[in-house]
Amino acid sequence: MIKARKKAKSVTAIDAAPATVAGKAEAPKIASPKANRVSLELIKPEAKNVFVAGSFNEWKPEETPLMCLGEGRWAGELAVKPGRHEYLFVVDGQWLPDPAAKESVQNPFGGRNSLLVVSE
Repeated sequence: MIKARKKAKSVTAIDAAPATVAGKAEAPKIASPKANRVSLELIKPEAKNVFVAGSFNEWKPEETPLMCLGEGRWAGELAVKPGRHEYLFVVDGQWLPDPAAKESVQNPFGGRNSLLVVSE
């Protein structure tokens, strides 16, 4: 299950005003795209450890463990930049697609990767 939340963007008067250097106006700096918070959840009652690996964390499952919420529910929140991201759950060492993902794509290993689309 995927739940996305957008981060609120705030601009102060200082951020919006052009800066001056030696009497010349400089264009305001444009911020790079910020990451959105995305929640992932998996129901696997028999699981001992659950991680998520994908293009957003260089396919390193140890960087994104999910927490057991009880009754077989595992969840975690990620900071993910806007775009299309492929991912898989890693359950006790076994790589599995997200059964709740709305989209998936073929991977080079003969299986399918779940697809996470994060808008700006």
